[in-house]
Amino acid sequence: MASPLEDILANEALLKDLVSVAKDAALLQGVLMRTKEEPNASEVVSYAPFTMFPSPVPRPLFEQAKQVQRDFNLLVDRISQDTEFLEQALASTIKVDDFTAQLFKIYRQVLQEGLSQPIVLGLNRSDYMLDYGKDGNTSLKQVEINTIAAGFGGLASWTPTVHRHILKVADKSDEGFRIPDNNPTKGLADGIAKAWEMYDSKSAVVMFLVEDFQMNIYDHRFVENELWSRNIHVIRRTFDEVCERGSLGLDKRLFIDGLEVAVVYYRNGYMPQNYTEQRWEARLLMERSRAVKCPDISTHLAGTKKVQQELARPGVLERFFPDDQEAVVRIRATFTGLYTLDMGEEGDRTVAMAIADPDQFVLKPQREGGGNNIYGEDMCKVLHNVKESSERTAYILMDKIRPQPVMNILLRRGAPLTPSTCLSELGMYGVYVRQGKEMVLNDCVGHLLRTKSTEHDDGGVTAGVAVLDNPLLC
Repeated sequence: MASPLEDILANEALLKDLVSVAKDAALLQGVLMRTKEEPNASEVVSYAPFTMFPSPVPRPLFEQAKQVQRDFNLLVDRISQDTEFLEQALASTIKVDDFTAQLFKIYRQVLQEGLSQPIVLGLNRSDYMLDYGKDGNTSLKQVEINTIAAGFGGLASWTPTVHRHILKVADKSDEGFRIPDNNPTKGLADGIAKAWEMYDSKSAVVMFLVEDFQMNIYDHRFVENELWSRNIHVIRRTFDEVCERGSLGLDKRLFIDGLEVAVVYYRNGYMPQNYTEQRWEARLLMERSRAVKCPDISTHLAGTKKVQQELARPGVLERFFPDDQEAVVRIRATFTGLYTLDMGEEGDRTVAMAIADPDQFVLKPQREGGGNNIYGEDMCKVLHNVKESSERTAYILMDKIRPQPVMNILLRRGAPLTPSTCLSELGMYGVYVRQGKEMVLNDCVGHLLRTKSTEHDDGGVTAGVAVLDNPLLC
């Protein structure tokens, strides 16, 4: 897929000028991150890494991703309510994956006690790559769905302005209209605000559950400030602060520092290293509480890789859409090959298939956050080590998606300013609010494009591999 902007890449003098224009535009728009050296120092910031130019995305595939997002919102929510399915889907995984097992332990305890809050808030992001097939056709294929801490909605709301300005300076302003408007900040805040309103206590607060090191704080701040503009009080607390000062009051109302918490928005808690024994206790405290959790523990589990693989089995989607075959077709059209590694003949065939042709597949553990997937010879080594052991059930196997590379320049502090061959990943933000059996809100509220050099197999923006981008619809 050729970019209409490749002629600029050959103009060294223009590129030199555009680098300064681009960086300053990002700083002016607040597309910022703190530095790795001083992640908690607000006065030490840089522009968040981003591409010099927007990357081409076929308009029909972009629209397809938007349209199917409401279906995925419903799917995730219905999975979260299906105890039997979650028990069956994760039965093998929780025997060998301690992190998923700890989440499932909390899930079982909350179910046993009875849910304290009928309001459910989902802020998720479904990620795709554009698979360039052998027949020359390009199709939309899902990489994963993130049901916890789906980031960069705040910064993504301002990158269109940055790229439109760069194109104007490069005398390509006519291309700017092909960059779609994007404001996930508002949409994410809409969901949180709706849940807060339904909690029905004007003195209660929204709590962002955050990491100790906060490089990406400005992404959060955009959403926080949108909530403040609606007179919704927002606080930021870490797991350790909840451990030390959090408590349950009457009717399991959650309190911290004397403030009642209406909504807990998890921007932390998606990786094993986020937890200690005390932090697991804090997670249980919050899950048992009357506060609206985003996500609640069942929705967190619904986003696991093992659930993703189980959904690709014949007939499983129909379980969740018994009266909507069109939704089943829309969702299934985005699936690529997903294979079980459970013990037994089917799992044995998966192991043999992957070892015989490793370049066709990706090995995925039950992890979020980027940089966890395993490829090529590394995948073969892992599979050889676990093929006779139940440890293999901690993974799933997925067909490798093969997008068509394009040329771009990745602007990252301290990195060389040279054109790179790049691949992109498109995400769609979904927001839903349910009360009991009634779906109150269900929408697609924006998108995120991330781009990385082809020299990297895996890794996100925070990991220092991918950068922020915008679709240039073609």
